[in-house]
Amino acid sequence: MIYCARCGSRYPANAKIWKCSCKGELEYQAEDKDSILPPESLALPVHSIWRYREALPPLEDKDIVSLGEGLTPIISARCHGFPVWFKLDFLCPTGSYKDRGSSVMISCLKQMGITSVVEDSSGNAGASVAAYAGRAGMECTIFVPSGTSPAKLTQIRAYGARIKAISGTRQDVAEACQRAIEEDCNRQAFYASHNWNPFFLEGMKTLAYEIFEQCEMGKLMPDWVIVPAGYGSVALGAYGGFVNLMSWGRLSKLPRLIVVQAENCAPVYQAYVRGEMQVSPIRGTKTAAEGIACSNPIRGAQILSAARDSGGFVMAVSEGEIGSAAMELAKDGIFVEPTSAVVAAALERLISGGVIGENDVALGILTGIGLKAGYYYDTII
Repeated sequence: MIYCARCGSRYPANAKIWKCSCKGELEYQAEDKDSILPPESLALPVHSIWRYREALPPLEDKDIVSLGEGLTPIISARCHGFPVWFKLDFLCPTGSYKDRGSSVMISCLKQMGITSVVEDSSGNAGASVAAYAGRAGMECTIFVPSGTSPAKLTQIRAYGARIKAISGTRQDVAEACQRAIEEDCNRQAFYASHNWNPFFLEGMKTLAYEIFEQCEMGKLMPDWVIVPAGYGSVALGAYGGFVNLMSWGRLSKLPRLIVVQAENCAPVYQAYVRGEMQVSPIRGTKTAAEGIACSNPIRGAQILSAARDSGGFVMAVSEGEIGSAAMELAKDGIFVEPTSAVVAAALERLISGGVIGENDVALGILTGIGLKAGYYYDTII
């Protein structure tokens, strides 16, 4: 079933809705409360997130839409002389981590009989949804900010999706997309939002399951997991997956989650430093980390809870720190977009400041490939 995180209202899992009648965000809950990730599922010869199928919403084989997403490598690196680890989730099929969520979301929508989807995105989610919608034979329209990087727009068009560019902020784009859905009297298209859809978040939980498997079935789990956050799907997916692993008795403690934003657009960080439980909308300024330039995160309160409940925190990094970190990663052979570089920037500060110690195991999640941000590197090289 799916339920509202705000008012608790419940709906069938196949309900064709994207938000609760109270306008709250929806969550997925397995009908079988004993649903777990059995050890034998990890021995399946399935080289994608669908090796964790027992822990995902139930689907028939014919409805699974996959491009081989997931199973991205974890590599070692050094920061201020300390060993750190990076998970290269930008090596998913469309060049970003969002393929995890798109695969599960589009598969569930396919099972419901959806044939046309609409999404709003700063770029990566749009490309991902367009790719999986194309593979599923669905029509697709992506609303994007007018300043979206050309490489991302080209990628979206290449997958066969239509693009509607909207002037204004990222929030303006989301509102324009939602108005278009509401004004569609024939209800021909479904709002397949990576920010609102509960099945997208279920796909993101595979990030935690994968880390667990790659870290010798939890024996070598990181002390810290560092993630970039705008709308928060990486943070919430990782946290939700780790919580599931704890409830199944596979982990004895949660990794501490460090949620990183860009100083120029940091509503979650601002709420965190004020000690608030809710995130208020802000008017941010332009940041190179366009993938996390979110002034009004839908699940802001949940992001705060995930950081705090795991024993972690929220922080923000400057544009200068982002640029320096991006170049340091590139010199080490790791080419990421600025949104991913906020993770390395955070590690630089935390290690130099002694927050992360020499004996701590820190794992940063790198989410988007640098090939989509050539324009940015032209300005900093």
